[in-house]
Amino acid sequence: MNPLPAPPSLPRRRDVAHAHRARGGRVAAVLPIHAPRALLRAFGFLPIEVWGPPNVNASHAAAHLQPYVCSIVGNALSFLLSGGLDVADLVLVPHACDSLQGLGSILIDFVHPRATVLPLYLPRGQRPCDVDFLADELRALAERLQAVSTRTPTSDDLFACIEREAQADDLLARLHEVRARLPWSDPEIYGLLRSREFLPAEEFIPVAEATLRQTGPAPRCGVPVLLSGIVPEPKAVLEALRNVGVVVVGDDLACTGRRLYRRSSDPDPYRRLAESLLSGPPDPTRGSPIRDRLAHLRELAGRSGARGVIFYDVKFCEPELFDLPRLRAGLQAAGIPSIAIEVELNDSQPHQALTRIEAFAEMLA
Repeated sequence: MNPLPAPPSLPRRRDVAHAHRARGGRVAAVLPIHAPRALLRAFGFLPIEVWGPPNVNASHAAAHLQPYVCSIVGNALSFLLSGGLDVADLVLVPHACDSLQGLGSILIDFVHPRATVLPLYLPRGQRPCDVDFLADELRALAERLQAVSTRTPTSDDLFACIEREAQADDLLARLHEVRARLPWSDPEIYGLLRSREFLPAEEFIPVAEATLRQTGPAPRCGVPVLLSGIVPEPKAVLEALRNVGVVVVGDDLACTGRRLYRRSSDPDPYRRLAESLLSGPPDPTRGSPIRDRLAHLRELAGRSGARGVIFYDVKFCEPELFDLPRLRAGLQAAGIPSIAIEVELNDSQPHQALTRIEAFAEMLA
């Protein structure tokens, strides 16, 4: 039997950021969830996403935040205050929720970090007026980026960046489609999928293309589930799923599956960016109706063959928690069982959660 091919060797996001700076480039630390990568690249910034990160001394942020703020926001502020974002020239804070908007205000009005802090307001809908609003927001952001970077990209420069990012997004979507037939474990697959958070598109593209050539003829063995929620941290959850024989065949996580953007052909670059950013799967941080989220989860479960859904959420994540009761009831009515687990990014996986995951897997098997 031929040995399985090794998963791609990927650098750490910290190393990517420092290497980019060493080459004379600028770095933008980007908070969750939806941000215009192409626009940042056009002005010379490499976007490096900050999902917490986990395992940070959260006490640094205690003087600025209420104790019921989610650990993504708390850890991000602690990480910045402890010097973890000193490599960044810019901090972009999209308004994904009230907590992130509050973080943006704290950084701008009270903390005053060395890096320039820019907010980005996304509309809560997909109507034509929402596209107009976001296009105007992106134009205003471009003016701020021009002032910070002293660069003035042409429309051709911006369109070239949009096309490159769209190519990377197309490949990311294909990886999601074939994930069950990739010859690696879920921890390794998520390492690849999440490299889109920090690898430049021109580096992600060849990695994704090489990975797609490794797709096998049959899906991996295991109990197939759909993973929903925010971010698969701490990483022990992915190991726990593997240890009990679970295989993630569908993804509705904010950091991955909810950012499968479609291409736009609008002749205006800012409207093209806006249409693409608003084209992803239903997302509570963009105000998607629960009925749309439920329909998407049911369709994704059916298409992927998932037998159940694991909602894996960060504690105090209000956009997620508001939707959960009706989502789970709707899935149950469709014959799709689910389980909801809340975690803190700095906690090791609690034994109670591991026990519940194991019991859920046994029920589905």
